[in-house]
Amino acid sequence: MTHTWTIIGVADVARSCKWYQSLLGKKETAPAHDYFGQVLDADGTVLLCLHRWGDHDHPTLSSPDRGSVGNGLLLFFRVDDFDAALRRARSQVSALAQDPQLNPATATREFALWDPDGYYVMVSALS
Repeated sequence: MTHTWTIIGVADVARSCKWYQSLLGKKETAPAHDYFGQVLDADGTVLLCLHRWGDHDHPTLSSPDRGSVGNGLLLFFRVDDFDAALRRARSQVSALAQDPQLNPATATREFALWDPDGYYVMVSALS
């Protein structure tokens, strides 16, 4: 089995952790460190890792000033509670980046929003 751990650079790990946990309807837990945290599914699967900009000399996580945050990256989450996720998303942002629509390629509903660090987040119905 192979698992991918997507790690994104963020300004405030605790804030971003709470934001993603809320969006995805996951149990709110504090990150393990002020510089690194994980958003976990109920079974412990890592959904997203959050790493504070500038810590530990990772070349691509040194600073958001070294490039465009999120350039070439689309965070795409498939959820089994789409309507609830949409309500949670609307409570977190003043406006969605993309209103709910049916994607003709996948025949699933989806919407998009920007996270606190400027990443584009797409949420799609699992079925």
